[in-house]
Amino acid sequence: MAENGTADTRTHASLAEIVGAISFALDLTEGQPAGHALRCTWIGMHVGRELGLDDATLTDLYYAVLLKDAGCSSNAARLWELYGADERLVKQDFKTVDTQNFLQLARFVFRHAGQTEDLRSKLRRVLYLGTSGENLATELVQTRCERGANIARKLGFNHAVAAGIHSLDEHWNGKGRPEGLKGEEIPLFSRIALLAQVVDVFFQTGSRHAALAEIKRRRGTWFDPTLVPIVERLGKEPEFWEGLRAEGLESRVSALEPAPFHTEVDEDRLDSIAEVFATIVDIKSPYTHDHSRRVSLYADGVAEELGLSAERRRWLRRGALLHDVGKLGVSNHILDKPGRLDEDEWKAVRVHASLTGEVLARVFHFQDIATTAAAHHERLDGTGYPLGLREPEISLETRIITIADIFDAITAARPYRGPIPVPEALEIMQKEVGTAIDARCMQALRTRVPSWAMD
Repeated sequence: MAENGTADTRTHASLAEIVGAISFALDLTEGQPAGHALRCTWIGMHVGRELGLDDATLTDLYYAVLLKDAGCSSNAARLWELYGADERLVKQDFKTVDTQNFLQLARFVFRHAGQTEDLRSKLRRVLYLGTSGENLATELVQTRCERGANIARKLGFNHAVAAGIHSLDEHWNGKGRPEGLKGEEIPLFSRIALLAQVVDVFFQTGSRHAALAEIKRRRGTWFDPTLVPIVERLGKEPEFWEGLRAEGLESRVSALEPAPFHTEVDEDRLDSIAEVFATIVDIKSPYTHDHSRRVSLYADGVAEELGLSAERRRWLRRGALLHDVGKLGVSNHILDKPGRLDEDEWKAVRVHASLTGEVLARVFHFQDIATTAAAHHERLDGTGYPLGLREPEISLETRIITIADIFDAITAARPYRGPIPVPEALEIMQKEVGTAIDARCMQALRTRVPSWAMD
């Protein structure tokens, strides 16, 4: 749906294209270079083909690898709490660590724990992480894996895909997590996904030679010893590594989905995808739990009061659900900070609006939503961000999402304060009418509030 309420000429969207495009948001919260999940899918699908898997199995493998990080936002707040550092950098660097190598693991903990704290506080963190490391690691992995598998199910994928995601961090020798599965107890998709992940990480941070050397070193400990030689053979072909370049990556990976199982997404499934990815965003911080769903609810109510059609409201609900997807690229040390943000932290927060636009613009059916959702912090007086748009340039749909977002931000608890009562919130917002808030939207919100109070 375009902003003027007209329908897009493409009535259906490819599931592979949509999930592939939104996987860039998962890369943000993992601290990985854009396209990480897609590159892992490229690697994993080539391994699957070499194994002679049939099309149905290859299709499941495709989505198991593409969504391997679906649960990644669920442990972000906990990582920030434990390390006192930007959890995206913690995650990024942790992917290069062989957790079965004590010296590597010890160096990692000492380097990342309490980076900005005094020596005593840092050593306190290091000691806690060192003495409680096994239990903490299991907790973090279990949270991520269970959440990721559940997200796959909500997206409509089968048990094989969910199981592949759940067991991503299991190791061939039984020293992985969360269940300590060993050998062929580990689902094949998990074995392939983990191998692909390490190949991409070491290729991006080093070279093809570094990637091949690392998987050879971990053969039989982390990795299925029958899979490593397959990647070594593939690695002799320049085309294999060329496929990991950024240009055209989405199209190349989308084309790997077996044609007989190519899935077109209807409007109902688009709604479900938006709802699931909104959940991924909201679980990143305990202070944003259910935020996107509430913003969608409030936006829909305001839109109904303003007389928008059912079709436009459906489109608007998706934009509201996905308006904060860019926050996956903002560290929890900022999102969960209990005090005022400094100038650099505020700049980092402002980036999330642009990131929302960049992620959603990758999906054809979300391109209009991208423009609308990315502008939800613009102000009528031109002092908003990211573009400093003024009143004539801000669409009605954006104004609706903006007022819904502000209303929820004020009435929900935040790290630095409790929730503000609705009557007081409305009075605070009334003072922003004409500068940040549209007068028509404000009147519609006031009309609608009593019905929400009864829900």
